[in-house]
Amino acid sequence: MSVEAGSRALLAGGDVVLVRPLHPADTAEVLALHTRLTRQDTYFRFFGAPSGLDKLAAGMTVEAGPGHYAVGCYRRGELLGVANYEVLEGSTDAEVALVVDASVRTQGVATLLMEHLVSHARKTGLRRFLAEVLAENAKVIHVFKDLGLSFEAGIGGPERDVVMKLDDDPAYLEAVLERDSVADAASLAHLFKPASIAVIGAGRRPGSVGHAVLANLAASAYRGPVAVVNPHARVILGVPSVPTVAELSRTPELAVVCLPAPAAAEAVEACGRRGVRAIVIISSGLTGTEHGDRVHAAVREYGMRLVGPNCLGVVSTDPACPYDLTFLATRIRPGTIGVVTQSGGVGIALAESLDDLGLGVSTLVSTGDKYDVSGNDLLMWWTADRRTELAVLYLESFGNPRKFSLLARRLAKTRPVLAVRSGSGDTAQRAAASHTAAAATPAVTRDALFEQAGVIAVDTVAELVDVIAGLSWQLLPGGPRVAVVSNAGGAGVLAADACEREGLVMAELSDDTRARLAKVLPLEAAVRNPVDTTAAVAPGVFADALRAVLADDGVDAVIAATVPTAVGDPGTSLAEVLPPEYKTVFAVRPGQRARVAPLVPGTGVTACYDDPAAAAAVLARLVRYEQWLNRPETGEDLTPLEEPDALRAFAAGRGGWLPPADAAELLRLADIPMVETHYVEAGDSMAAAAADVGSPVVLKADADGLLHKTAGGGVLLNVHGADRILEAFRTLRSRFGAKLRGVTVQPMAEPGRELLVGVRSDPVFGPLVVFGLGGVDTDLIADHAARLAPLTGTDADLLLDGLRSSKALWGSGQLDRAAVRDLLLKVSRLAELVPELAELDLNPVRVRARDNRDSAPGCLALDVRARLEPSAAPDPFLRRLRD
Repeated sequence: MSVEAGSRALLAGGDVVLVRPLHPADTAEVLALHTRLTRQDTYFRFFGAPSGLDKLAAGMTVEAGPGHYAVGCYRRGELLGVANYEVLEGSTDAEVALVVDASVRTQGVATLLMEHLVSHARKTGLRRFLAEVLAENAKVIHVFKDLGLSFEAGIGGPERDVVMKLDDDPAYLEAVLERDSVADAASLAHLFKPASIAVIGAGRRPGSVGHAVLANLAASAYRGPVAVVNPHARVILGVPSVPTVAELSRTPELAVVCLPAPAAAEAVEACGRRGVRAIVIISSGLTGTEHGDRVHAAVREYGMRLVGPNCLGVVSTDPACPYDLTFLATRIRPGTIGVVTQSGGVGIALAESLDDLGLGVSTLVSTGDKYDVSGNDLLMWWTADRRTELAVLYLESFGNPRKFSLLARRLAKTRPVLAVRSGSGDTAQRAAASHTAAAATPAVTRDALFEQAGVIAVDTVAELVDVIAGLSWQLLPGGPRVAVVSNAGGAGVLAADACEREGLVMAELSDDTRARLAKVLPLEAAVRNPVDTTAAVAPGVFADALRAVLADDGVDAVIAATVPTAVGDPGTSLAEVLPPEYKTVFAVRPGQRARVAPLVPGTGVTACYDDPAAAAAVLARLVRYEQWLNRPETGEDLTPLEEPDALRAFAAGRGGWLPPADAAELLRLADIPMVETHYVEAGDSMAAAAADVGSPVVLKADADGLLHKTAGGGVLLNVHGADRILEAFRTLRSRFGAKLRGVTVQPMAEPGRELLVGVRSDPVFGPLVVFGLGGVDTDLIADHAARLAPLTGTDADLLLDGLRSSKALWGSGQLDRAAVRDLLLKVSRLAELVPELAELDLNPVRVRARDNRDSAPGCLALDVRARLEPSAAPDPFLRRLRD
């Protein structure tokens, strides 16, 4: 459903409304709203012109056109409010008007309408909203002031002149996100804290899904009224049943539908007519059919929240309102883990694994085909739900990844967020049209999203359970320095190897620590890291050695690998050592039956793994999360562009790969340094360019189908003198024939390291900035890092340090790292300012040494390819529900 057709959104109290553009056909409806208002309500007008609402009062119609825009807010078909703007001729200012029915004046209608106006106005290039408000109309002034935009209001007199700047302001985005979270939590309360529940399609047969759902509900200690809809029974599992939704004695707040697709759609429509606020559809077979379309339409028309269809169901263990509305065979334990999964199978596997560990959940939501409630909704719910201490996500698709990034980042600052990667293969990758495209696979984009948002990503459910256990039973490590203590030398060596593979640092034990170890351990013991106590030590001696290592200030975490011997089982002593210490300790017992288990059954002392590699992998993920939590965020720190509007205007209306001259102009407008470039079309004379450009020069062919110029024979280097330039031009013309569009002529750049900087814009994820080694071997070496735009200064630094070769690249301190960092931030800014930029490839970028004393840039793009496409991406931060 397009935004122009209208978007479902939430009011502050959780009510679902429809916000859509108004057109001349809506005039009568808007006029009816106007006539219900008092004079004070309607006296809210434009500067020097009657408002659109005053025009309606005079019998005029809602105007349509590029200089006018109006939106209305509807609840179950009733118009609640209207907002519109009119652009002042020849300017980027617009006069704004707003009116809301008095009966809903405190429910957030005005703010929601204004957000939609702001979003539309920004897309059209408007810079300010202007309004004139009666001084006593304090509520309207507060609406404007609380939006989060830069706001100014005149003082004195009966009227206030209001100015709102529409610049991209982080404060506005944060304010929108906070309003969204409050409204979403209020809306989801109908799902997670329902006063009453109905199970529609609960079967009499114990083997049916509907019967299992009702049985789980009955066993979950839910205290509210429960009803059943089944035309073939009067009572099921002791619960009275009625034939239809219409015959229920009370309107349930939450309904669960377990019916075949045609009957499920009919039941959803009946629930909407009855006033049900939330629905869980277990049924499958709806998506892609007319029955699924009917469900979409009913949810939209009646303002319901929906989980599913084709899902496992929902569980909440809130003591105030516990319920299990799934067909799980495993009883869900109450706990602190929130789970949202798009796969019912993953939900079942995870529920069983958590039960084996004695861990429980706060909420479990299987979203299935995800018509409405999504992972983003759960991130907002868990942010407000203090019972949830750890969030787990299995998402096969992202509806709004940029919003996901903000929500996950906000939650991860207070609680760990885990995600299982899915769809990691590159089979869906389109043929790469540039080096940037080759590097920006779907998996790279998704991983960049997780990394920047602080999400702990794993590849399997087994790894997920490993990390959950580690987070549930131990503190986060204080750093990457790890010590290994083992009574089996082989296990200790394997653990040390695993730690180094995972990027952890093997701690250097202090002299005092080694002396303490030498006192308690046999002479043949190894007192350097990894510590081998030998197999002959008693449990108490092993415990003393572990205490000595934990007391070392140079150790952040310990992996204790033990095997039982005839002398004793050192693993039994670990529980006695751990409580007084405040460092992360993971136990390893090779050969134990479970992959991971509590060290002592029934306690949460620490996680015990069956393999050192598993413990090291978990520890490494926890270290990276701890580093993310403590990472300072720095802004872009760039000089503002002198001509941002000129840059936008240059890109507007263009499409496809830009000609080389236009691509160079795009960089110039974005203040991105590029080597001096002359372009000569194939049919023109090269004589003028040969005379204007000093020697030596490089000639680069611009030919149809020539993607990589050097490999394709399209680059001629070190051409000296006008005669040789003319000869080289003729060579390229002969080599490429009719395919040659033109030739780029550039002075030879100074020697230096060649890098790649690029952008690949995804229609869902937005622009991805790629950085890596450049030149002719870019794809062969494939040493790249990527981050989603917009980049912060911290993001740019992480890109620079994110290559396999980063230490060698920057270690000597000779290359101008600051210039490359500046370039990355400028490329990110270009991607944000020009949403039409589908692909940008700066390769090679030549980096100079830091000690060059002249004023030339520290790095230069020697070649550029840029592709523009019309951008129809919706505003990712506009408040609206999935449709």
